[in-house]
Amino acid sequence: MIYDFIVIGAGMAGASAAFELAAEATVLLIEAEAQPGYHSTGRSAALFTRNYGTPIVRRINALSEPFFRMPPDGFTDLPLLHPRGAMAVAAPGEEHLLDPVLAASTVTEPVVEIPSSDALDRVPFLRPDRTARAVYEAGVTDIEVSVLLASYLKGFKRRGGVTALRAPVTALSRRNGTWTVSAGNETLHGKTIVNAAGAWADQIGAMAGAAAVGLIAKRRTAIIVAPPPGVTVPDLPCVDFAGNDAYIKPEAGKLMASPGDATPDVPQDVQPDEMDIAVLADWIVRETLIPVRRIEHSWAGLRTFVRDESPVVGYDGAVADFVWSAGQGGYGIMMAPGLARAVASLCFKDGLPDDFAASDIGVADLGPMRASLA
Repeated sequence: MIYDFIVIGAGMAGASAAFELAAEATVLLIEAEAQPGYHSTGRSAALFTRNYGTPIVRRINALSEPFFRMPPDGFTDLPLLHPRGAMAVAAPGEEHLLDPVLAASTVTEPVVEIPSSDALDRVPFLRPDRTARAVYEAGVTDIEVSVLLASYLKGFKRRGGVTALRAPVTALSRRNGTWTVSAGNETLHGKTIVNAAGAWADQIGAMAGAAAVGLIAKRRTAIIVAPPPGVTVPDLPCVDFAGNDAYIKPEAGKLMASPGDATPDVPQDVQPDEMDIAVLADWIVRETLIPVRRIEHSWAGLRTFVRDESPVVGYDGAVADFVWSAGQGGYGIMMAPGLARAVASLCFKDGLPDDFAASDIGVADLGPMRASLA
């Protein structure tokens, strides 16, 4: 069989694009691992906020929000968003570091300053002597990542899509308008390739003869610890700490903490560095009232960026029928609904959706040419 599209990578970017494409075409979704979303998607503790990322990322977040609020009929019976709220706090001498956070406030997504006493009441594990200033964004929500991914995959299957797992791509070639893909023990054929391979996307591009877009995979570490006695975890906001990139958020009745690290790494099944975990645990004890008696779980994930930290979506400038959907960085879950529609619109209509144009996002703003020339 010759599929209309072969999507490489069954993380959130690939699954969402495959879902949208399958509405009008035959689609094969290929995944190297034994399960979809094994790498970055499965290790994400995603929040939704319009006030995060580059200007283009923020606009795409806004374009994705209607999908999260009201997904298509039959997509899921479960909510995709849950209220959370986000607080940012600054220690004495670092109060000015919250000025850019306040500057990101908009009429629809306000960020407001709150008294330090209110911050301490809302988040009992904050140290009073380390909380000199605080701001709060009420509109931030948790994204139900597992529900979102599962719903995309189920919807893809209902639309006739086919998924091949344990199928790492080892070779790509194109002849007479048809791509031949060697994946696992299979030889597969398709008219158009959609490269949604995450940290491996430049490697897939090289197999196809495309120029690299300069993807850099960056490791981020996270741990789970128990909350202090008496703290009601579900009611807590996510807390960001000015002066570094660390944050702490509720996670299944416990607390997830991350140093917000962005350490360049190679594409791999990345594991947490023991020193990073030790440094993070020491920071938590010094900067909060959380007694870290045991690390209940630890992991790391890769977030992949190009230089300008905006996503790479579009047809390759030199290789025919080869579409990029990569470089989503730490914003990929938030942007997935919008970027999936963008991929489908480019493939079916040779242009971005109307709401992208209305938001002043053009093909050149997302396309791989800008990244390969950066």
